[in-house]
Amino acid sequence: MKIYTGRGDEGMTDLQNMDRVAKTSARIEAYGTVDETNALVGSVRPTGYDDLDEQLAGIQNHLHIVQADFANPEADDEDTRVREEHVEQVEVWIDSYDEELDPLQSFILPGGSEAGAKLHHARAVCRRAERRAVTLANEEPINEHAVVYLNRLSDALFVFGRAVNKRDGVREENPSY
Repeated sequence: MKIYTGRGDEGMTDLQNMDRVAKTSARIEAYGTVDETNALVGSVRPTGYDDLDEQLAGIQNHLHIVQADFANPEADDEDTRVREEHVEQVEVWIDSYDEELDPLQSFILPGGSEAGAKLHHARAVCRRAERRAVTLANEEPINEHAVVYLNRLSDALFVFGRAVNKRDGVREENPSY
């Protein structure tokens, strides 16, 4: 299988149903930013913590599902879709890692250890993916669970970043005003 096809040379791409759309369409922006989030999550592994690496691998697979969901404007219940159980799984992970952490008293600056900073970066890009998904949802119907998933995932990446920094002995910094 060739990597290049030349089909995108004119600024168009194919959706799963083979409809041709502009690479600048809201749908392509949404799943492209999810892809960027996935690449950032992949850049943080291995973190040095097996439990977290397992969750991050699961998240990367979930993000592929989000992309497939967004790439299919005519999805039905038998297609690959983000489901409520994906959101619930992320909530379980958030609650588990949050138990390790001191309660937040103030905003914190993103950064810390290498893995912590990468998780904060992935969180910020995930928030952008969520905004792109909301833009898409304002233009055409999409799976509402996908937007909720991205919202919850950004929270998870924030908590994971905090947890890694704590495990690595890196103190959180608060902004000064």
